[in-house]
Order: sequence, then C-alpha cells, then structure tokens
Amino acid sequence: MLKGLLVDYAGVLTDPDAHLLYDYLRAARVRGTRTALVSNAPGAAPGTKAQLAPYFDTLVFSGEVGVAKPSREIYLVAAERLGLAAASCAFVDDSERNVRGAADAGLAGVHHVSVPGTLEELAVLFS
Repeated sequence: MLKGLLVDYAGVLTDPDAHLLYDYLRAARVRGTRTALVSNAPGAAPGTKAQLAPYFDTLVFSGEVGVAKPSREIYLVAAERLGLAAASCAFVDDSERNVRGAADAGLAGVHHVSVPGTLEELAVLFS
C-alpha cells in the first residue's frame, strides 16, 4: 500500500485546476499520507515554504539537495525525508522523463496531463 505522495510544482500545481490537487493533498495528509514537493527549482522563494506547509510534510528543491529530476537520488531523498521506502510512494509530474526517473527509483509514477486524470489515478493508487 502506498503511504507517500511526491508532487512536482511547475506544470502540476500550476495547472488551472490545481486547487483540486491542493484539496486532495490536504485531505491525503489528514488520512495519514505523507507528502513531499519535489522541484528542480534552486530553492523556495521567500514566503513559499509557509504557503506550502499545509500541503506538504517536506519540500525538496534540487538546488538545495544537489541532485535534479530525473536522477533517482532526488526521489530517494524525498522518500527518506518522509520516513518511507521509495516503493511505498507515488510521484506526479507533467514530464514523462521525470516520471520514468521516479519509476526507475522504485516509485509508482503518475504522468500528469489533467487534474481529473491525475486524481483518478491517485484514487486507484491510494485506495
């Protein structure tokens, strides 16, 4: 059973319907799912960490950890920060290349194309 959800920012949480994903993330945390933001950004802009705190247990920025997607190490860092094995996590990204990288690291991969499609896939994975 999956216990962790890793999510990309740009292209996923910037989707026009992203408010539905934020609602899902908040509810997932209430149910006990551990969540992580995984981004290839250099770091968080001022105030960003506080804005994301209700949705994520940890924030992993490639500029801060020294590895970037699709390198398997960034997914392993995120899973470790959540206290979970990679195999118990799923990763959502709009880049197929990054989803493959996560799958190579042992995570379940979800290629984000639309919010409804992503939510349907997550419902199956976390049921």
